[in-house]
Amino acid sequence: MKKGLIKIFKLKNIISIKDFEREDIDYILDEASKLENIAKSKEVSEELKGKLLGLMFFEPSTRTRMSFETAMKRLNGECIGFESSGSSSVSKGESIADTAKMFEGYSDALVIRHELEGVSKFISDIVDVPVINAGDGTGQHPTQTLLDLYTIKKEIGEIDNLKIALIGDLKFGRTVHSLSNALGLYKNVKIYLVSPPELKMPEEVLLDINKTNVTWQEVDSIEKIIDDVNVLYVTRIQKERFSDIEDYLKIKGAYIVNKKMLEGKDLIVMHPLPRIDEIDTDVDDTKYNKYFAQAANAVPVRMAILKTLIKNNPK
Repeated sequence: MKKGLIKIFKLKNIISIKDFEREDIDYILDEASKLENIAKSKEVSEELKGKLLGLMFFEPSTRTRMSFETAMKRLNGECIGFESSGSSSVSKGESIADTAKMFEGYSDALVIRHELEGVSKFISDIVDVPVINAGDGTGQHPTQTLLDLYTIKKEIGEIDNLKIALIGDLKFGRTVHSLSNALGLYKNVKIYLVSPPELKMPEEVLLDINKTNVTWQEVDSIEKIIDDVNVLYVTRIQKERFSDIEDYLKIKGAYIVNKKMLEGKDLIVMHPLPRIDEIDTDVDDTKYNKYFAQAANAVPVRMAILKTLIKNNPK
């Protein structure tokens, strides 16, 4: 066995959270906790010295791209890549397949974000290096789910026995799709689905949940469930997913979490960010706010992913 090889984690690519078993998730969360000091610059690591991460971001990103870049650099690796389709040869007509094959030659792993569902899976089938899906259309965002689970475990102590409200855009929100799938691997979980009728959780996601032991309930207001949950997981209404701006304006701001409604409650507030107006800024300086800590947790979690995949799959 090659030095440094990590045998426990069996996945080569991270495309969908559906590919994970509970032991895979638990392994990444445990590994992330061991990397906290490096993530916070309290210790230095050379785990991925000499390795290159290819960042192929066909869709805009701030936190995901920056946290992957930070994670790689904290492990002494380097990054190459582009931030939008317009800054790559795709804008000149080059196929995504050709771009991916080129990146494969330069990189030890690829991170891909694209507006179309299935692109990361397609690329993983044509390259030999590990591929990480950093969000594909309205589909999956598995590494966001891993950092969400890490945050829940860190703040609450366990993921089993969780009662969580998923709030806002449940139709187009890939973070809530992935998180719902992952929670199906844990015991005694209840999910409250809080959304406008136009943005309800897709039937295919509910069918997946129904195959697990998770119980779920659709409700139309936060107030109805706020005393029963450990976590309010708030999402923005995604303007970019609407073809008609009037439809967006009708439901923008449908659910807003503020300090007054949280007072005296025993829960935390999470959000994958960016937020618009769905969490009032008066929540920012309260004990309930865990969304900025959640964003920071992206670094150790993505460090754990990169370390594991690159060391398990040397070129």
